[in-house]
Amino acid sequence: MASTVTTKGQVTIPKAMRDRLGVSPGDQVEFRLEPDCRVVLVKSDGTRPKSRFDAIRGIAGPGPTTDEIMTLLRGDD
Repeated sequence: MASTVTTKGQVTIPKAMRDRLGVSPGDQVEFRLEPDCRVVLVKSDGTRPKSRFDAIRGIAGPGPTTDEIMTLLRGDD
């Protein structure tokens, strides 16, 4: 998604981004400059929506142990 900077230095946050961030008219946002020069936009109250990875983290259960995985890989019975 891209936005154009106006002569006043303003940009419009695309609707999909506003919806994802939960930003409404009158809300404040912060622009954070990352070390790799990316700019991150967050609500100024510090909340961020869960990433798609955070949303599913921990739901798969503990899974097999290392010994069980090694047995499967080796074909040991």
